[in-house]
Amino acid sequence: MEKVRGIAQRITDNVESVIVGKHEAVQLTIIALLCEGHVLIEDVPGTGKTVLAKSVARSLGCSFRRIQFTPDMLPSDVTGVSMFNQKTREFEFRPGPVMAQIVLTDEINRATPKTQSALLEAMEERQITVDGITYPMEAPFLVLATQNPIEYEGTFPLPEAQLDRFMMRISLGYPATADEMVMLDSQQHTHPVTRLEQVVAGEELIATQQQIKNVLINDLVKEYIVKLVNATRKHPDVYPVSYTHLTLPTTKAWGRARGGGGGG
Repeated sequence: MEKVRGIAQRITDNVESVIVGKHEAVQLTIIALLCEGHVLIEDVPGTGKTVLAKSVARSLGCSFRRIQFTPDMLPSDVTGVSMFNQKTREFEFRPGPVMAQIVLTDEINRATPKTQSALLEAMEERQITVDGITYPMEAPFLVLATQNPIEYEGTFPLPEAQLDRFMMRISLGYPATADEMVMLDSQQHTHPVTRLEQVVAGEELIATQQQIKNVLINDLVKEYIVKLVNATRKHPDVYPVSYTHLTLPTTKAWGRARGGGGGG
């Protein structure tokens, strides 16, 4: 695991040359990437959400595309579309921006649910289907999404199925005063993200992701994970999701969940 730790440290150090004072958020992002997960970066404007995503992408040196989500976008704007070529008299697939290794979906909650759903197959199955034809995604494939959690005008909250595709849901928060001083100095002439260089090759990242799968997990840890998941399904303060036997929480439980004393 020393090699894995070394690769993770190289990426972290490179990203932290731009993202100052947010070590935990950077670490969580790198963990998700190495575990083949996707990351939802959720925070108010101006905290460096997009810069974090760009920094990670530049550090990996993989193909990178950025999608600025807007309410008028269509699913085909994400996945791509089949166009008729009059010279060959055949339809040709023109891939959309999601057909990249590192995809930054900026302000993902500004797109309609129909457009958001265009990412579901890609994020879970590493493939997209257009006009009945399936196109595999090139490995490694990682989605880094951003959204503003406090501005709801003109936005479409992500459904549970979409949220479930993300391994990490992190926030950055405002930097400390000393960190902001460092940021002012580093951005005096050019933004430091433009100076970032690749520190890990795509093939090296794929090999690392495969090596992580060989980490030994004790059966007691597995049992704890399963019991924890089952406990959240049955706890009275957690909204049930069973469709075969839906039991609503008691009035008292609702009161505790909403911060009140409950009653009845």
